[in-house]
Amino acid sequence: QFFLFTINLSLKIFNKFSAFGWYKTAFDKVPSKNFEINFCIFTLSNKKNWKSVSSTNSLVKKRGLSFIKTLYICSMIFNNNTAQKTAELLLQINAIKLNPKSPFTWASGWKSPIYCDNRITLSFPEVRTFLKNEFANNIKEKYGKPDVIAGVATGAIGIGLLVAEALELPFVYVRPEPKKHGRQNQIEGAFESGQSVVVIEDLISTGKSSLQAVEALKANGANILGMAAIFTYGFDIATENFKEAGIELMTLSNYSTLLKTAIEKNYIAEEDHETLKIWSSNPSE
Repeated sequence: QFFLFTINLSLKIFNKFSAFGWYKTAFDKVPSKNFEINFCIFTLSNKKNWKSVSSTNSLVKKRGLSFIKTLYICSMIFNNNTAQKTAELLLQINAIKLNPKSPFTWASGWKSPIYCDNRITLSFPEVRTFLKNEFANNIKEKYGKPDVIAGVATGAIGIGLLVAEALELPFVYVRPEPKKHGRQNQIEGAFESGQSVVVIEDLISTGKSSLQAVEALKANGANILGMAAIFTYGFDIATENFKEAGIELMTLSNYSTLLKTAIEKNYIAEEDHETLKIWSSNPSE
C-alpha cells in the first residue's frame, strides 16, 4: 500500500538528500526554489521502509505565480535485503558476469562490461526457490492476489510459472509476436478479459520487449497491476519507457546493488568500479 506525502523543501535541503543516495533530477531553469516532493513509502510486515531511489523524470507545474516541480520518488526494488541477496546469488552461479577489461557484445551491438543470463537460475534449486518465494511474498504484499501471473517469453516463462505455482494462480506467457500458424496466439494459456495480471520478467534493459508483452495483454483486456523482474540495469531509457507506458516496475535487484555486492565479495576490484558506473550512465557508447 502506498502513502504519498507532500513536502516542500528548499533546493539546499533537497541537495542534502542526494548525499544519502536519493535520486536527484536536473533542475532545469525553475525560477522558484520550492519543490513539491512526493515520497512513495509502502509497508512490509507492517513496518514503513524508506527505500533507495531509482529514477523518474520530473514535471514542472505552474501554481499561481510560482512554479512547483513535482518529483515522484519511488524505489524499483522490493527491499534492500532481497536486492543484496539476489545480487550475491546471481554472481555466485555466474548468471551475471562482470568483465570491464574485455566487454561483451550484446545483440544490439552495445559493448557491455556486464552480461546477464537469468535463465541459468532455473538450474539451481536453491536459487530458483529463493527467487520464487521472494517474488510470491512481495507480490502478495504489494498487489494482493492477482487473477493471473504472466511470463514474458522466453526468459521469464520458467520463473513466471514457479511464481504462479507458489501463489496457486493461473499462468500464461506472452510471445514477442503472434504465431504465424495454427491459432496465431500471442498469449498462450487460459486468460479472460478483465482479469488482473502481474507480469514477470527476468531482465530489464531498455524495457521495450517487456512493454510489448504488456501491450499485448492490455489489448486482450488485461488489467495490469505491475511488472516484477529479477534484475534491471537501471537505464534511464527504461525508466522513461515504463513511465510513458504507465506501468510500475519492481525488481528483486538492480545494477547499483550488484556493483556494491561485487566489490564487497571481491568479484571486481575497486579500480573497475568507476568504469562500471560510467558505462551504466551511457551504455550505447
